[in-house]
Amino acid sequence: MDAKATLDVPTNLYINGEFVESSGGERFDVINPATEELLASVASANEADAMKALDAAHAAFPAWAARKPRERAEILRKAFELIMADQERLARLITLENGKALSDSRGEVAYAAEFFRWYAEEAVRNIGDIGFAPASGARILVQQKPIGVGVLVTPWNFPAAMATRKIGPALAAGCPVICKPASETPLTMLALMPILEKAGVPKGIVNIIPSRKSGAVVDKLLHDPRVRIVSFTGSTEVGRKLLHGAADCVVKTAMELGGNAPFIVCEDADIDAAVEGAMIAKMRNMGEACTAANRFYVQEKVHDEFARKLAERMGAMKMGNGLEDGVMVGSLVNADTRDKVVHFVDDAVKKGARVLTGGIAPVGKGFFYPPTVLVDVPDNAALTCDEIFGPVASLQKFKTEEEVIARANDTEYGLIGYVYTRDVGRGLALSEKLEFGMIGLNRGLVSDPAAAFGGVKQSGIGREGGQDGLMEFMEKQYISVAW
Repeated sequence: MDAKATLDVPTNLYINGEFVESSGGERFDVINPATEELLASVASANEADAMKALDAAHAAFPAWAARKPRERAEILRKAFELIMADQERLARLITLENGKALSDSRGEVAYAAEFFRWYAEEAVRNIGDIGFAPASGARILVQQKPIGVGVLVTPWNFPAAMATRKIGPALAAGCPVICKPASETPLTMLALMPILEKAGVPKGIVNIIPSRKSGAVVDKLLHDPRVRIVSFTGSTEVGRKLLHGAADCVVKTAMELGGNAPFIVCEDADIDAAVEGAMIAKMRNMGEACTAANRFYVQEKVHDEFARKLAERMGAMKMGNGLEDGVMVGSLVNADTRDKVVHFVDDAVKKGARVLTGGIAPVGKGFFYPPTVLVDVPDNAALTCDEIFGPVASLQKFKTEEEVIARANDTEYGLIGYVYTRDVGRGLALSEKLEFGMIGLNRGLVSDPAAAFGGVKQSGIGREGGQDGLMEFMEKQYISVAW
């Protein structure tokens, strides 16, 4: 499949079932991060376009909410099948605009599609409660109702999956949505719209408004009383701003924010299994994930063996254009992301860290950075307290469980942590002490459409996936009944 066929995708806004130009005529460029070449020019929505999308979503809401759950479920199931039938084209498109290796992109498409299959099954399980009030004798009837129009703001690192993780439960619940994809990667979401049309999603239910004026566009939507929920995946810094904006109209918020994941390897761990898990937790999506292992804490007795084996594995990974055969590490998404990784590594080395593999950005086109393993990383290195968002593993030693728990929890973030030990009891005890919303216990991958994904502290509010994801787009209504 050539690039021209892959790029045969719409580049205008998608509002009320139609691809339309921005009302102001603005457009912005999308760049291939592996070659720095122009991929496409995409329409850039302004505030007037946002209101048109909101008008369409609000008008479509009553009929969609009134559809039988089974009907909504069948549409979602059909969307899953159509996406999987088009997996290769969509994967190539993700690689072209995001930079990740094609194998990663194929995995993302399958993961993205699975949210539609999962919520096709959850759509029919909107179950309420009936109780008997002990004092008044009235019946307590509680039902779940679709909350209304949702604004979805999605990131560039998983341009398909981070959108379907929100669109799937919203549609299952009976809610229409307005999605603002990241400016770096808008093409994937636009390419999914004809697929959703073919699956049977009515006009106005899903609207896509790429924009270079993200702040103004989203803020305008949040200050319209017809918007009832904003679901955001991205940095904690931006999340805080959206929380402020949502407060004025008391808009419900679902926030999946930043992380600073510890990866703890105990001395009794299966080291080969721990290295395998580390490769997934660190190198999935080249480390450009909020779930990526950021701080590796390895008990002294096994530190050197773990470091050596991890460096061997990471150093053997082929880096290059993600579309090329055998490439396992593609380009980072843009120059800023690459430069941030360069800064983190240089800062750590200046402060005493040693490089076991990688550590030098290649010269030439593309925003590449090689898989890198650092040891003897000092606590004052910048990468220990911020998301690296790149293919860099930062290793530190620890002596006792009490020490590693204190160090792992010493962060404002609380999204995910990883623990490796052969003793399941020990692992569960450590997991309970870790202040994170999710734990990978002897696993390097926890993301699953069937599981409640989300963090604590400044890593987020609410959960995505599982039944919890559906409930984010529902609100309870209590009816007191006498009969």
